[in-house]
Amino acid sequence: MKKRYSKYIRALFLLLDLLVLNLISFFLKDNEYININFLIYISVFWIVSSIFTRFYKIYRYTSVYKIIGLLLTQLLIFSLGYFAYFSIFREGVVVNNQAKYLFLVSSLIIFFKFLGVYLLRKYRTSGKNYRKVIVLGSDNSTKKIIELFKNEKELGYIYFGLFSDRKTVQDTSFLGKIENSFDYIVKNGIDEIYCSLSELNETTIKKITQFASKNNRVVKLIPNANELSNKNRVTEYYGDSLRILKVKKMPFELMESKAIKRIFDIAFSIVVCIFVLSWLYPLLFVLIKLESRGPAIFKQIREGLHGGEFVCYKFRSMYLNDAADKVHTRKNDTRVTKVGAFLRRTSLDEFPQFFNVLYGSMSVVGPRPHLERLAQEYQKDVDNYIERHNVKPGITGLAQVSGYRGEIRKKADIKNRVRLDIFYIENWSLALDLKIIIKTIFNIFKGDEKAY
Repeated sequence: MKKRYSKYIRALFLLLDLLVLNLISFFLKDNEYININFLIYISVFWIVSSIFTRFYKIYRYTSVYKIIGLLLTQLLIFSLGYFAYFSIFREGVVVNNQAKYLFLVSSLIIFFKFLGVYLLRKYRTSGKNYRKVIVLGSDNSTKKIIELFKNEKELGYIYFGLFSDRKTVQDTSFLGKIENSFDYIVKNGIDEIYCSLSELNETTIKKITQFASKNNRVVKLIPNANELSNKNRVTEYYGDSLRILKVKKMPFELMESKAIKRIFDIAFSIVVCIFVLSWLYPLLFVLIKLESRGPAIFKQIREGLHGGEFVCYKFRSMYLNDAADKVHTRKNDTRVTKVGAFLRRTSLDEFPQFFNVLYGSMSVVGPRPHLERLAQEYQKDVDNYIERHNVKPGITGLAQVSGYRGEIRKKADIKNRVRLDIFYIENWSLALDLKIIIKTIFNIFKGDEKAY
């Protein structure tokens, strides 16, 4: 798989537009524009409004008409925000060059937008910044998309061929049956898979989607005339009329989701460290040390993001023993100290993991991290266990607040945990994180019979 640079291209366009907004202020040589308050306001307003209008969500297949629509929407909203600044913050002051500022901003942004799109398309025509694609299925709709790939070189698609289970396929680019496509995709570094909904059934589509998610590929569906979009699919238009359904990305495949979750993790952890751990840490440090010898903080290697290892911190709740990294804690476990029993019952032993969150190895909410030795055993029992590694492990998680915490006694326990972990990954939202945190706090005061 090639590295993708689309996000950097969008960031470059954003920086260019912000540069235009600010440089024109200095060009006009007017004190109303050359001041820090105005410059910060227009920059922040432009960024926020562009997020809502999806101004930078322009793809290689986006039509010129769509780009014009985005330009008009963004510039109109920016103009309203621009005049709002002078109405709210500079009321009663006569401001010159307002029309001139807006004219220059609009003209330059429109110019650079189309110049950037033109240069990108010329660049793709030369065989750079391309996507490798294959088609699964053979019908009239797939013929149209294949024709587009072959003729519209400026879109930057390299068509490798098609796979189909139909016996009557007559196409020089035919590569074999659909079941053979999986190995071909991996060996040839295919980026996007286009599937015909008239030939492939739901079971096959689901199998391809899971394969693509696991191997970081993009799946797009070529609909028949009766196919409607659903909540898991987004309609895209290639050219003016060719409709394609794209399988929605998982929440954590989106940069904005990762950014929101990371900001929340840092803010929440700082609050806990300042208002809770600042006094709880020294208190528990003394109690743990008084009862038994050994460090107050227990360090253990756990599996983290993408299966990597990290050092997980906990308040020590056991006497020093050689089986700490090998055997799960059981009910009435003689290794647990009296202070440790209280810590485990109230989940206070997990609080040092907020330092893990600040370091970036964990999240406040996510699948609980396992020991590598145990994780290898669980992978044998649960087919999609490895999907848990797509996100950072959490201090608490959906499985834990749903009754699946503590000792794993039977296979159903780990299967249910993984099922809930994957549901969390596929349906993440900040609201879901908050709900899990609130339930965790409630369980701490209520008590959990499995907290031992």
